[in-house]
Parts: sequence; C-alpha cells; structure tokens
Amino acid sequence: MSPTEIGPGYYPDIPNAEYHAGPGVSKSQLDLLSRSPALLKWSLTAPEDDEKKAALNIGDAAHAAILEPHRFRDEYAIGPDAPKNTKAGKAAWEEFEEQRGGRVALTHKEGRQVALMRDSVMAHPHARFLIESEGDAEASIYWRDPITGELCRCRPDKALPKMGWLLDLKTTADMGKFARSVYDYRYHVQDPFYSDGYAEHFGEAPRAFLFLVVSTSIECGRYPVRLFSLDQVAKDAGRFAYQRDLQTYHECRQANDWPGIETLSLPPWAA
Repeated sequence: MSPTEIGPGYYPDIPNAEYHAGPGVSKSQLDLLSRSPALLKWSLTAPEDDEKKAALNIGDAAHAAILEPHRFRDEYAIGPDAPKNTKAGKAAWEEFEEQRGGRVALTHKEGRQVALMRDSVMAHPHARFLIESEGDAEASIYWRDPITGELCRCRPDKALPKMGWLLDLKTTADMGKFARSVYDYRYHVQDPFYSDGYAEHFGEAPRAFLFLVVSTSIECGRYPVRLFSLDQVAKDAGRFAYQRDLQTYHECRQANDWPGIETLSLPPWAA
C-alpha cells in the first residue's frame, strides 16, 4: 500500500522515512502545533541540512543497538581503536572509510559507549524481558480520531500486542531530571495519544505504557537504566492536551489557516 493511500490499521513494516512522509497527524506534529500552528506547516517544507542531519546521534545509535540490531549494523559503523596522527592509525582509518559506505561513523569510544548502554539495559531483568519478548519494533498504528475524524498515527518503539503493552525507549543525560523531561518534551501527551490509537485498533486499551530510560552519562561507573509508567493524573493531563491540540489541528485544516504569532512573557524574575 502506498503511504498516501494508507488507512486505519496496524502496520509492522512501513519504512521509517515513508512513515514520516505519509499522511496522518503525529504526536510530534501536535507538539509543534501546541506552540504555533504555523510551525507544523513549516516543519513539512523547511529545508534540511543533510550534513547536519547525518551527524552522530548517540540516542538513535543506542536505540538501534537495543531494539533494532539489524538497523544498527546497516546504519552505523564503529571506527578502529587507533589514533589518526600515526602512520598505522591513518592507514586503519583510511581502510575504515573505504568500507564504511553510507553508514554513520562512530568512534571506537562512541561504539563502546553504545555497547555498554545496550548491555546495561539487558542487565535490568524486566527491561531485558521486554526487549526479548515477542513484539514489533517501530510498528505503525493509524486510526481515525472519534471526535474530529482526523487520521492520526503513532510509531511505538516496541509494541507487544500479545501482552497488551507499549514500550518507548528514551535516553537522558541526567536520570535525576527525567521527570522534568516528561513535561518539557510532553511525554505525558505521548502516552495517552499512543494508548488511544492502540485502543482504536485493538478494541481495548493497552495494559501498560512504559518508558524504558537509559542514561547517556556514567553514574558510579554504570549507565543507569529505569522503567517508568505515568500516574493517572499525568495521563489525564496529557489526554486533555492532545485532544485540545487535535481540535485546533482540525479547525486549522478545515479553514486552511495556520496562525503563526507566538506570545512571549517576561520571566518571573524579571517581573
């Protein structure tokens, strides 16, 4: 099925690029719209710097190594443990570049970090159980919002339909500040948005939506790993937020009017 023709359903095999270029409104798009509707339209047509886009993202590398090892092998290459300022090192890096192809280059140190982060996740018994359980990484769910009729979409990091669970992998530079990240990045919106999409397709809400969080920073010699679920207050606030944003999206689309002026206020200390 062509991405432009896709309808409500559960699709395990839609390529990532096609998903992001296809129809339906996503949580990340609603995040932009919540700041300014014009930002959503801007994101669809603004030019991208391909060189910067291909830059190393430790978070994505760790995500691939943990949930999609085949993608990690296809998209990332780990460089040699050799200094570039020696004759032998230069030769090793030249050989590496010849064999790298279009894959993103990781230094030996970065590759070691990603491997340790993956092994740290697998050392957590419940996390390992979820990673190894039967399910689909990067499956796509499409549904019609029952209130606005808009086509919505989400792409859980891992869906486990037989267990009725959804799993989202996050990386954080500071595990102690992850609770703040839930609000800053609207993860409390992601949970009910994905959960409601799951319920529309499978006929029942997921039994759990879990955030598997791994730190990119060392603490006491290890990369911390935690599993979190949100309480009902956070879920209710997130559901209210996404339904409000989806109504705004619907109205903007119907009128083909995407307001772009944002209001700034002085910070409390200035007032």
